[in-house]
Formats: sequence, structure tokens, C-alpha cells
Amino acid sequence: MMSKFYLFIVIFAVVNLSHQLYLPGLAPVVYCSDNHNTICKNEVKLYVNRLDSEESFLPYEYHHFDFCEPEDDMKVVDPVENLGQVVFGERIRASPYNISFGNKESCRKVCTKQYTKNDKDNNQKKLKFLKKNIGLNYQQHWIIDNMPVTWCYPVDEKQNYCSTGFPIGCYVDKNLEKKNACVIDPLFNTKDTYYVFNHLHLIITYYEQQEDKASYIISINAQPRSIDHGNTATMTTCNLDSIHPMAIQLNTDFDITYSFSYEFVEDKTTKWSSRWDYILNSMPHTNIQWFSIMNSLVIVLFLSGMVAMIMLRTLHKDIIRYNQMDSVEDAQEEFGWKLVHGDVFRPPARGMLLSVLLGSGVQIGIMVVITLVFACFGFLFPGNRGALMTCAMVAYVFLGSPAGYISARIYKMFGGEKWKSNVLLTCFFCPGVVFVLFFLLNLVLWINRSSAAVPFTTLLVLLLMWFGVSVPLTFLGAYFGYKRMVIENPVKTNQIPRQIPEASFYTKPLPGIIMGGILPFGCIFIQLFFILNSIWSHQMYYMFGFLFLVLCILIITCAEATILLCYFHLCAEDYHWWWRSFLTSGFTAFYMFLYSIHYYYTKMNVTGLTNAFLYFGYTLIMTWMFFLFTGSIGFLACFWFVRKIYSIVKVD
Repeated sequence: MMSKFYLFIVIFAVVNLSHQLYLPGLAPVVYCSDNHNTICKNEVKLYVNRLDSEESFLPYEYHHFDFCEPEDDMKVVDPVENLGQVVFGERIRASPYNISFGNKESCRKVCTKQYTKNDKDNNQKKLKFLKKNIGLNYQQHWIIDNMPVTWCYPVDEKQNYCSTGFPIGCYVDKNLEKKNACVIDPLFNTKDTYYVFNHLHLIITYYEQQEDKASYIISINAQPRSIDHGNTATMTTCNLDSIHPMAIQLNTDFDITYSFSYEFVEDKTTKWSSRWDYILNSMPHTNIQWFSIMNSLVIVLFLSGMVAMIMLRTLHKDIIRYNQMDSVEDAQEEFGWKLVHGDVFRPPARGMLLSVLLGSGVQIGIMVVITLVFACFGFLFPGNRGALMTCAMVAYVFLGSPAGYISARIYKMFGGEKWKSNVLLTCFFCPGVVFVLFFLLNLVLWINRSSAAVPFTTLLVLLLMWFGVSVPLTFLGAYFGYKRMVIENPVKTNQIPRQIPEASFYTKPLPGIIMGGILPFGCIFIQLFFILNSIWSHQMYYMFGFLFLVLCILIITCAEATILLCYFHLCAEDYHWWWRSFLTSGFTAFYMFLYSIHYYYTKMNVTGLTNAFLYFGYTLIMTWMFFLFTGSIGFLACFWFVRKIYSIVKVD
């Protein structure tokens, strides 16, 4: 009965996930200018998303600002957000902007916001909030036909950068220095003034097929403007060349009229299947990333080849020499790693904790591989919003069985008898650390009324997935793990532990652990820079193929570095390799955390205790999961290596 229940859960999750998969070029929306055509659409829906900034880690919903919202008589339906979108803080809502395909609108008034001096309706507070966030360069994110409305501007003489958001305004400081978007217009020339972009001109390009005259939207380019419309009662057109921008005035009667215009332009060269290319190709450092990744891969592959060659040649000579020791005198003169054969499989201290960390690390590792495979096949393309996080969370939840199985098998090999404690720790310890950190961060976001705060109902859903799916599957995996025969080691363990001789500096535990994480970190730090840019600077990350290749190199490098240091320690007659193998490759996470600190102080333009708490809180979650993942790679590689070398030498 229970097996049928779990089968139903798996089928339900796969079916729901399959409905969210998006293959680029699979299902375009057909538009036409004929309002009565049932085959194509004439209404172009515009949705608004959260507002965010590179100078603050607190995104806000669209309605948190005093912008135009749909009127009560407008029949609008907000799109349904998936779990990944909610966790990432995306809040997509319907907008009051109406667009008809193929038409041209020179000016359309959307709404007027009035701010009175006596502040009866608390409007001055809303205006101050708008002014504050103009200073922080908050960006709006609009969506048309599942494409972001982009704001393109030149970054040098040869290239334009297309941002997936556009600013809500700009600021000229007291020294007449123009901040952010104020540099685009010479009319912003009054010192210590905040200008609001209250007009938006949209240029919507489309591709029309000659065979059936079907039209597909290719791109949407926004041109924000600040225009003082004057008397809005008699307003009939928008003067885009107005010499009077809209400057915010506090403590006085003040109106802001929001308007927009749009036009459609045919593009005969760009097809629908490649419409994302102009955004991705305009991203900064794209060419540098390609060169840096290739350079890093060549270096890491070369070093990995050198390590493998040294290990194979040295080990080959050791095994031949040990197997040629036939006499008693030779056996008494054993040296090197063979000398500790009676202690090398002695169970470590705190074996339960090690097995728990190992099980969780394997769970995270399989989740990462599955997510990247889906991403490489295009299922987690940027157009499928929230799919990356949804896929990762669903995969993690349903991978509780491998975590329980690995933890139980290793703990049983250590001779552990407290199997209930082992299973409970596997279920709750590592995920519990992540959840506690996530809850504290979410509490800060709640207090600041940020859209990134996960709603209470979503938290309940996450807890239900954890306790209702992951925990039972972990128990199931542990059950099968304990039912299996204990892992037989190739050599027997002596009853009395052997005394470890005094080690040289480089064979001591701490120097070896510190050195072990350098090479694995060397193969990921370039990718880490672009991943951090994607997370904190709101840039799209799409090179999943390279990321998957770097992941493979990371796994190989972690394994080889750990095996190499493990071999040196065994040659120094130090048989305490269990924890050291986990910590050696796991120490890569420490370098990752150091690099994140460097990135925060050199690349981020944020201030305040709240921003620092959020940044380092989320960084700790990533570092913790990366530690478990890389530590498990090192342990499993070293475990295979030690069993292999002691199984092919003759031990009396």
C-alpha cells in the first residue's frame, strides 16, 4: 500500500513538472492585427514583476510603489506562479497597460497620482518612498509574451547592453553629478533633484511569416522618459522632446501623470526561436567568460593529468615492491602505507555524524547533476521562470532515499548500533541547518515587507514536502541500507590501535586540508564570479553546458586531490583518513566563502546591516551545501582508493 502511495506521488510530481517545462521554439503565440480572428491574438498582454536594485537586496512588489494599477472594472487575471518563482521572490501581476497588435499609440494617459501638502492620505510617505528608491536605482521588470521588456543603452562604441529592467527614475546630486540613468539626457541638469520616469515608449519588433502571415513578437525595447505633462485634463499627446522633465517635489501639492506610447516594427531577419539572443549576446564579459572558462579547463585538465600520472606510477612501484616481500625478514621491515593495513579501516570518531554528512552530500550531488542535465537540454531556459529552483527543490525532496541508504550503509560499516538516531539526523540535521538560516533570512525580508519574503503558506508547502515526502523516503532508503550485508573491508582491523609517528609539517592534518581545497577552487572561481553576478546583479545565467563541464572537472579534481593527499598521509603511517578525506575536498567551500567576501566588498555597491545580513546569510547556505557536496566527493573517492590498494597487496 505504501509503495503505491509513493508511486502516485512520483507520477504526480513528474506530470506537474512536465507542464512547466519549456523548450525554446516549441509553442509561440501567434498575433495579428485582426481583432475578430480566432486563430491569432490581437491583444498583447503586459505584465509587471517585482522591482529590484543592484544597490539593495530588498526587492518589492509593483503595488508597493505608488504606480498605476488596473482599475476595478478591468477584467484582469494574474498569472499563476510556480514554487520556484515564489521562493525567488518573483511576483508577476496584471497591468493597466493595454496594447493592440499592429497599432501605433502616440500617447495614452494611464493614471494621475496626486500628492497633497496636508498629507491626509499619507501620500507624502509614498512619494518619499519613491524618491528614496530612485536614489537606489530600482528597476522595473515588465513582461510581454514571456519576454522581458529590455532597456538597451551603449556601453562602448561597438556594443549595446540590453538590461532586462528599466529604471524608475534618476538623481542629480548636489555637485551636479548625474547618477545612473540621468547621463542619457542633458535636460537632467538641476542639482540635488530626483527625476521620475513617468512615460515609457515601447518599440515592439515582430517577425511575420510570408507563408501564412502569422506574426510573432521578437523583442520589446523600452525608452523611459521623464515628462512634465502640465495640465493633464487637456492632455492629448506626449511631447517626447519636452524641455521640462518631471522632478519630484516634496511638501507641496504635486501630481505625477503616468503615460505610455508604443509602436510595432517588423524584423525580417530574427526568427522567434532565436529571439533571446540579443539579450544574451549583449551581456557584459561574455567573450571574457568564454576565454576564461577554456583557459581554466586547460589548466585544470593539465594538473589533473599530472596528478593521475604521478599516482599511477608511484602506486605501481609500491604494489610490485610489497608483493615481492616473501621472506619473514622482509615482512618485518615493512614500511609506507602497507604498514598501517591493520588500522586503516578502524572506525573513526563521530562516525554517525560523518555518515549523516555523507548521505546529505550525496543527495545534494545527485540533485545538482539532475538539475544541470535538465538545464543543458533547455528545459530550464530563462524563459521558463522559476523552473530552475522548482526542479532543484523537487529533485532534492525525492532524493531522500539515496541519502538514507548511503548514511545507513556507512554507519553500519562503522559498527554503529544507534540506527534510529542515524536516520533522524539524516532527515533533519543538514536540511534543518538550511531551513533555520532560510527562516531567519525570510524573517528579515518579512519585516522589510520585501517581495522576496516567502509567504507563510509557501513555507507550509515546503515543510510538507520535507516532512511528507523527503523524510519518509529517507527512512525507506535507510531501511534498505540496513537490510544489506555490512561492507566487508579487504583487510582485518587490529584490536590495539597502532601509534602514529610524529608527522612532518605538510603531512599534518590542517596543512593538508588547507592545501586540498586550492586546486578544486581553482577550476570553479571563474564560474563562481558569473554565478554571483547572476544572483546579486540580476544578470541571466545561461551557459549551463559550460557549467556542467566545470562540474565534471570539479568532481575529478576533488577526487584526485583528496586521493593524492590521502596517499601521502598513509605513507607517513597516519591512518586517520576518514574525516580528513571529507574535510580536504570540503575545504573548497571555505575558499568559496572567502571569495564571496571579496566579491561583496569589491563588486557590490550596497550598504547597511540588512543587506550584509541577507548576503552573508544566503552565502552561508550555499557554502554549507557546497561543503557537503565536495566533501562527499573526496570521501567516496578516497574510500574507493584505500579499498583498492589494500585489496591488491598481499597482507599476512
